[in-house]
Amino acid sequence: MALLPIRRFPDPLLKQPTRPVERVDGTVQRFIEALVQTMRRHPRCVGLAAPQVGSDLRIAVMDSSAHPKAAASHGLIILVNPQIEEGEGVVLQREGCLSIPDLTANVRRAASVRVRAFDQFGSARELQLEGFEAIVAQHEIDHLEGKLFLDRVANLKTDVFQRKTYR
Repeated sequence: MALLPIRRFPDPLLKQPTRPVERVDGTVQRFIEALVQTMRRHPRCVGLAAPQVGSDLRIAVMDSSAHPKAAASHGLIILVNPQIEEGEGVVLQREGCLSIPDLTANVRRAASVRVRAFDQFGSARELQLEGFEAIVAQHEIDHLEGKLFLDRVANLKTDVFQRKTYR
């Protein structure tokens, strides 16, 4: 399967809210597979949302299991029409994004979240995510809302940094 091209800021699609998936069919499943393959081909990439590859569908994929910051992980998670139902705690952590490759920033997020979504088969799921995995989910769901991690930065002068490495 071909890799999907990554859209980069200031591409206007990255700032547009997505539309819900009406039915998980073969076309949607193939798109999800392409998203997963594209995510896995980028070193240290732990999540990818449909707008980042030019789609307006409310779909994201994530897998933080191999990342050193992940203390616990559910492995590969497919999020179709995800909604954050509840968040608790606060954590400040450095984030980066394939769509903004030259910058990282300190971003405040909930330390744990409860997410409702459908999987790649159209089955409803409810996930309780903690720590790094919760941060990844919030980052990807933000993409689906037309938000980037820079939109969540408290101070652009003190909390945004030039990326030092691309690994």
